[in-house]
Amino acid sequence: MAATSFVAASLVRRAAVAFALSHPLINNKVSYHGTLVTFPLSPRLSSSASGICHLAQAVKRDVDDILKGVVDKTVIEEVKHVLEMARRASLRREVLHTNFLTPPVLKESMLALEKLADLKAVAQGGYPQAERCRISVGHPELLTSDPDIIVALSITGNFGFQPCSHGDFLGAILGTGIAREKFGDVIFQGEKGAQVIVVPDLADYLISSLDKVGNVPVSLAKIPLIALDYEQPRTKSFKAIELSLRIDAIASAGFKISRSKLVDLIRDGDVRLNWTPVTKNGATLKTGDIVSVRGKGRLKIGEINSTKKGKFAVELIRYL
Repeated sequence: MAATSFVAASLVRRAAVAFALSHPLINNKVSYHGTLVTFPLSPRLSSSASGICHLAQAVKRDVDDILKGVVDKTVIEEVKHVLEMARRASLRREVLHTNFLTPPVLKESMLALEKLADLKAVAQGGYPQAERCRISVGHPELLTSDPDIIVALSITGNFGFQPCSHGDFLGAILGTGIAREKFGDVIFQGEKGAQVIVVPDLADYLISSLDKVGNVPVSLAKIPLIALDYEQPRTKSFKAIELSLRIDAIASAGFKISRSKLVDLIRDGDVRLNWTPVTKNGATLKTGDIVSVRGKGRLKIGEINSTKKGKFAVELIRYL
């Protein structure tokens, strides 16, 4: 029995040492869009079985602590999956990729990844203003360039006589059976059709499966990412004077609807603040916030100043 215990302990020690040598955790780096930042060292390995267990518990505590810092509590589970993927990438010394993430998940995930050691993270959506992106995570020496994890497609047809909306293109793509997280932004181009960014594995499938958008026959082709024809959105700016910065007050002024109507839209789940559903009428807005209302569009909060009468002069930027 003693010999068996000795052999088992020896094997554990060897495994721990081998693990430590193959997974250096010093001078750790994380990056977002190519910007590298150095972060502290992760907990050290112990050469005993209990030490390894303690390490696993420490890693779990680190992840739990990071999740406590997530501002948007509706995306915690998705951010947790990204952090777990990042941990696998670190332990296996390989580069792993997420699906396309929604803007709030993308934002919170990148902030969370900055707190993990020995990693570099890159977000790609096809063009600088992309809302939906995929994140690649790995050791800096492995992630030296942007991985080929997205493909751009053009969707063309005779839309001059039968116009289609952005929603028509989105619905047609979903109608082929592709899950929403497998493709990114759909760039609507009016009579010229649209462009879409997808995961490489499904590009050929979408080309062969999507034959109509609305009642318009379409054809699809792969295009270089540099050929994406994205234009800055058209906006209209104006100012509103309000007693408070509550979302029901500011957004009703921005969308030119009554305050009671906006309250109804909030109750129905049709209002989002920075892509997160709004649940309280009294949520306070600040410069840079984006409010979206289903069927109404988007509104960005610009400069905010106080008036002599104690009110707020708010610059509202409406996306057309």
